[in-house]
Amino acid sequence: PAGRWTVRAPRDVADRLLLQMGRLEREELRVVLLNTKNAVLRVVTVYQGNVSSSLVRVGELFRDAVRINAAGAILVHNHPSGDPTPSPDDLHLTAEALAAGRLLDIELLDHLVIGQGRYVSFRERGLMA
Repeated sequence: PAGRWTVRAPRDVADRLLLQMGRLEREELRVVLLNTKNAVLRVVTVYQGNVSSSLVRVGELFRDAVRINAAGAILVHNHPSGDPTPSPDDLHLTAEALAAGRLLDIELLDHLVIGQGRYVSFRERGLMA
């Protein structure tokens, strides 16, 4: 379909979402859903939080992925503070999402944290084990 884009590296996702999510005043969690060739099927907003936190059930992360038979997913959320350094909660959510993805046979490819003009990729930092 027109407008479909492919993810080859974390920068591809950051280029699409950095400006939009880096300026949000509240934390927002989105899931980028991919097919087997890493073409983006859909970007779903799963949660909008308050200025300092986001509470989300892991099952919600994969709800749309299961519905549309996505092969992979990338988590993306912002830190309204502007500092994209992953928090302990971010690390915990990623670990839970990796485990859930394995059970559902949907590969969690990365988790990006977006700040103001910067991002951190868990995959690039070796945090996706």
